[in-house]
Amino acid sequence: MKLTRRDAVAALVGAGVIGGAGAAALARDGFQADSNAANGEGEGTEAIVEALVGTARAVYPSEVENVGGFVETYAATKLARRPDFRAGAADALSDLDAEARITFDARFAALDPVESETVLRRTGAETAEPDSEGTTAEQVRYYFVNEVLYALYGSPTGGELVGIENPQGHPGGTDSYRRRPDR
Repeated sequence: MKLTRRDAVAALVGAGVIGGAGAAALARDGFQADSNAANGEGEGTEAIVEALVGTARAVYPSEVENVGGFVETYAATKLARRPDFRAGAADALSDLDAEARITFDARFAALDPVESETVLRRTGAETAEPDSEGTTAEQVRYYFVNEVLYALYGSPTGGELVGIENPQGHPGGTDSYRRRPDR
C-alpha cells in the first residue's frame, strides 16, 4: 500500500490541523512551501520530522510504502501550524536521542527501523500511556508513536489496513453508506 500526499492531507484535515482552505493551499503550493515555513519557525523542526519518519519506519506495517514522503508532509505541516506541539516534541526528542546515543551511539533519526524499535522499547514508549506532560516514555508515546500511528490510520490508505475504509475527515463516497454493514 503506497501512501500519498493526498493521504497526508486527509490525515491533517481529520486531525483538525488544516481546514478546507488549508488543504487547498497545501495542494496548490505543495509540500516544499510548508516545509520551508516549518524550518523557519522553530529550532530543530527538521530533526523532529526526521525522528517522526524514523518512528514511522519502525512502527508501520512492512507493506506500507512511501513512509518518508507521507510523514514529512504530515509532520512539517503540523509542526508549522502547532508551535506548542513542536516545542513538546523537541523536548521529547532530546530524551529519545539520549537513549539512542546510549544504546547505538547515534541520533534516533539515523537508526535503522530495527534499532529505532529497540530504542522506543527501551524508553518504555511501547507500553506507556500517552501524556504530553508525563514521563519520558509517555511523552515519546504521545509525540512520536501515537502521532505517526494517527497519521497512518487517519488516512484513507492507512485506514484500509485495519478495515477503516472511511476515516474521520475523509468523505469516502456514496458506496460507504449505501451498502449493507456486512459487506
